[in-house]
Amino acid sequence: MHGLINRAIQCFVTDSYGPEKWADAARWAELGLVDFESMLTYEDSMTHRAIDAVCHVLNRPRTDIMEDIGTYLVSHPNTEALRRLLRFGGVNFVEFLQSLDDLPDRARLAVADLELPTLEVRDHSAVQFSLVTSSSVEGFGHVMMGLLRTMADDYGALVVLEHQGGGQGSETISISLVMTEFAEGRRFDLGARMS
Repeated sequence: MHGLINRAIQCFVTDSYGPEKWADAARWAELGLVDFESMLTYEDSMTHRAIDAVCHVLNRPRTDIMEDIGTYLVSHPNTEALRRLLRFGGVNFVEFLQSLDDLPDRARLAVADLELPTLEVRDHSAVQFSLVTSSSVEGFGHVMMGLLRTMADDYGALVVLEHQGGGQGSETISISLVMTEFAEGRRFDLGARMS
Protein backbone atom coordinates (compact mmCIF):
# COMPACT_ATOMS: atom_id res chain seq x y z
CA MET A 1 0.00 0.00 0.00
CA HIS A 2 1.29 3.44 -0.87
CA GLY A 3 2.61 5.42 2.06
CA LEU A 4 0.26 8.32 1.30
CA ILE A 5 -2.71 6.13 2.22
CA ASN A 6 -1.11 4.93 5.45
CA ARG A 7 0.01 8.46 6.27
CA ALA A 8 -3.58 9.69 5.76
CA ILE A 9 -4.79 7.19 8.37
CA GLN A 10 -2.05 8.29 10.75
CA CYS A 11 -2.80 12.01 10.21
CA PHE A 12 -6.54 11.43 10.68
CA VAL A 13 -5.93 9.90 14.12
CA THR A 14 -3.25 12.42 15.12
CA ASP A 15 -5.23 15.48 14.01
CA SER A 16 -8.56 14.22 15.37
CA TYR A 17 -7.57 12.41 18.58
CA GLY A 18 -3.96 13.33 19.30
CA PRO A 19 -0.55 11.74 18.76
CA GLU A 20 -0.89 9.56 21.86
CA LYS A 21 -3.86 7.70 20.35
CA TRP A 22 -1.91 7.10 17.14
CA ALA A 23 1.09 5.85 19.14
CA ASP A 24 -1.25 3.46 21.00
CA ALA A 25 -2.70 2.21 17.69
CA ALA A 26 0.76 1.74 16.13
CA ARG A 27 1.87 -0.22 19.20
CA TRP A 28 -1.32 -2.35 19.27
CA ALA A 29 -0.94 -3.14 15.54
CA GLU A 30 2.72 -4.05 16.06
CA LEU A 31 3.69 -1.88 13.09
CA GLY A 32 7.30 -1.55 14.23
CA LEU A 33 7.13 2.19 13.52
CA VAL A 34 5.20 5.24 14.61
CA ASP A 35 5.41 7.38 11.48
CA PHE A 36 4.59 6.25 7.96
CA GLU A 37 6.67 7.85 5.19
CA SER A 38 4.44 9.28 2.46
CA MET A 39 6.55 8.19 -0.50
CA LEU A 40 7.35 4.62 0.54
CA THR A 41 5.35 1.48 -0.15
CA TYR A 42 4.22 -0.81 2.68
CA GLU A 43 2.77 -4.30 2.86
CA ASP A 44 -1.05 -4.20 2.56
CA SER A 45 -1.24 -6.12 5.84
CA MET A 46 0.22 -3.09 7.67
CA THR A 47 -2.65 -0.93 6.44
CA HIS A 48 -5.25 -3.49 7.53
CA ARG A 49 -3.61 -3.85 10.95
CA ALA A 50 -3.40 -0.07 11.35
CA ILE A 51 -7.13 0.35 10.65
CA ASP A 52 -8.03 -2.51 13.00
CA ALA A 53 -5.84 -0.94 15.68
CA VAL A 54 -7.45 2.48 15.28
CA CYS A 55 -10.89 0.88 15.69
CA HIS A 56 -9.67 -0.94 18.80
CA VAL A 57 -7.97 2.07 20.41
CA LEU A 58 -10.87 4.42 19.69
CA ASN A 59 -13.46 1.72 20.51
CA ARG A 60 -15.47 2.52 17.39
CA PRO A 61 -16.86 0.39 14.54
CA ARG A 62 -14.81 0.14 11.36
CA THR A 63 -17.59 1.67 9.25
CA ASP A 64 -17.63 4.80 11.45
CA ILE A 65 -13.84 5.14 11.40
CA MET A 66 -13.70 4.71 7.62
CA GLU A 67 -16.44 7.31 7.07
CA ASP A 68 -14.69 9.73 9.41
CA ILE A 69 -11.46 9.27 7.44
CA GLY A 70 -13.35 10.20 4.26
CA THR A 71 -14.74 13.31 5.93
CA TYR A 72 -11.32 14.23 7.30
CA LEU A 73 -9.68 13.92 3.87
CA VAL A 74 -11.76 16.75 2.40
CA SER A 75 -12.58 18.92 5.39
CA HIS A 76 -9.46 19.28 7.56
CA PRO A 77 -7.22 22.31 6.88
CA ASN A 78 -4.22 19.97 6.53
CA THR A 79 -5.87 18.23 3.55
CA GLU A 80 -6.93 21.31 1.57
CA ALA A 81 -4.93 20.11 -1.46
CA LEU A 82 -7.18 17.05 -1.87
CA ARG A 83 -10.31 19.17 -1.59
CA ARG A 84 -8.92 21.44 -4.31
CA LEU A 85 -8.15 18.46 -6.55
CA LEU A 86 -11.71 17.21 -6.14
CA ARG A 87 -13.29 20.62 -6.72
CA PHE A 88 -11.57 20.80 -10.11
CA GLY A 89 -13.91 17.93 -11.05
CA GLY A 90 -16.84 20.24 -11.74
CA VAL A 91 -18.74 23.42 -10.97
CA ASN A 92 -21.60 21.56 -9.29
CA PHE A 93 -22.08 18.30 -7.39
CA VAL A 94 -23.34 16.33 -10.41
CA GLU A 95 -20.30 17.31 -12.49
CA PHE A 96 -18.11 16.40 -9.52
CA LEU A 97 -19.77 12.96 -9.32
CA GLN A 98 -19.28 12.36 -13.02
CA SER A 99 -15.59 13.21 -12.69
CA LEU A 100 -14.91 10.56 -10.03
CA ASP A 101 -14.24 7.87 -12.65
CA ASP A 102 -11.12 9.84 -13.62
CA LEU A 103 -9.90 10.51 -10.08
CA PRO A 104 -7.36 7.64 -9.93
CA ASP A 105 -5.79 8.86 -13.20
CA ARG A 106 -5.71 12.48 -12.00
CA ALA A 107 -4.06 11.39 -8.75
CA ARG A 108 -1.39 9.50 -10.70
CA LEU A 109 -0.50 12.74 -12.50
CA ALA A 110 0.64 14.04 -9.12
CA VAL A 111 2.04 10.76 -7.72
CA ALA A 112 2.89 8.31 -10.49
CA ASP A 113 2.96 5.14 -8.36
CA LEU A 114 -0.21 5.87 -6.37
CA GLU A 115 -2.82 3.17 -6.99
CA LEU A 116 -6.24 4.35 -5.80
CA PRO A 117 -9.29 2.10 -5.67
CA THR A 118 -11.39 1.90 -8.82
CA LEU A 119 -14.40 4.23 -8.88
CA GLU A 120 -17.31 3.83 -11.29
CA VAL A 121 -20.22 6.28 -11.27
CA ARG A 122 -23.47 5.08 -12.83
CA ASP A 123 -26.22 7.53 -13.84
CA HIS A 124 -29.71 6.12 -13.30
CA SER A 125 -31.54 9.42 -13.82
CA ALA A 126 -30.84 13.13 -13.48
CA VAL A 127 -31.04 12.75 -9.69
CA GLN A 128 -30.19 9.08 -9.03
CA PHE A 129 -26.65 7.75 -9.16
CA SER A 130 -24.59 4.95 -7.75
CA LEU A 131 -20.89 4.70 -7.07
CA VAL A 132 -19.19 1.32 -7.27
CA THR A 133 -15.80 1.08 -5.59
CA SER A 134 -13.28 -1.74 -5.85
CA SER A 135 -10.56 -1.86 -3.22
CA SER A 136 -8.40 -4.25 -1.24
CA VAL A 137 -9.21 -2.18 1.86
CA GLU A 138 -12.33 -3.49 3.58
CA GLY A 139 -14.83 -0.68 4.09
CA PHE A 140 -13.40 1.70 1.50
CA GLY A 141 -16.97 2.44 0.40
CA HIS A 142 -17.49 4.08 3.80
CA VAL A 143 -14.49 6.34 3.15
CA MET A 144 -16.30 7.42 -0.01
CA MET A 145 -19.53 7.96 1.98
CA GLY A 146 -17.73 10.47 4.22
CA LEU A 147 -16.04 12.10 1.25
CA LEU A 148 -19.28 12.36 -0.76
CA ARG A 149 -21.27 13.73 2.16
CA THR A 150 -18.67 16.40 2.83
CA MET A 151 -18.28 17.32 -0.85
CA ALA A 152 -22.07 17.64 -1.22
CA ASP A 153 -21.98 20.15 1.65
CA ASP A 154 -19.00 21.84 -0.01
CA TYR A 155 -21.06 22.34 -3.19
CA GLY A 156 -24.21 23.29 -1.24
CA ALA A 157 -26.14 20.25 -2.49
CA LEU A 158 -28.55 18.14 -0.46
CA VAL A 159 -28.00 14.42 -1.07
CA VAL A 160 -29.10 11.15 0.49
CA LEU A 161 -26.42 8.46 0.57
CA GLU A 162 -26.94 4.80 1.31
CA HIS A 163 -24.25 2.15 1.53
CA GLN A 164 -25.68 -0.82 -0.36
CA GLY A 165 -23.04 -3.31 0.77
CA GLY A 166 -21.01 -5.46 -1.53
CA GLY A 167 -18.58 -8.30 -1.59
CA GLN A 168 -15.25 -9.50 -2.96
CA GLY A 169 -13.67 -6.05 -2.65
CA SER A 170 -16.54 -4.20 -4.32
CA GLU A 171 -19.00 -1.85 -2.58
CA THR A 172 -21.92 0.20 -3.92
CA ILE A 173 -23.23 3.54 -2.68
CA SER A 174 -26.64 4.83 -3.74
CA ILE A 175 -26.71 8.62 -4.27
CA SER A 176 -29.98 10.56 -4.45
CA LEU A 177 -29.71 14.25 -5.30
CA VAL A 178 -32.54 16.04 -3.47
CA MET A 179 -31.54 19.65 -4.25
CA THR A 180 -28.61 20.99 -6.26
CA GLU A 181 -28.57 24.38 -4.53
CA PHE A 182 -29.81 23.59 -1.05
CA ALA A 183 -27.37 25.89 0.75
CA GLU A 184 -24.51 28.19 -0.05
CA GLY A 185 -21.45 26.08 -0.80
CA ARG A 186 -17.97 26.69 0.48
CA ARG A 187 -15.98 29.26 -1.42
CA PHE A 188 -13.66 27.87 -4.10
CA ASP A 189 -11.22 29.84 -6.23
CA LEU A 190 -9.32 28.36 -9.15
CA GLY A 191 -6.12 30.02 -7.97
CA ALA A 192 -4.71 28.97 -4.60
CA ARG A 193 -4.46 31.82 -2.09
CA MET A 194 -1.04 32.73 -0.83
CA SER A 195 -0.78 33.24 2.92
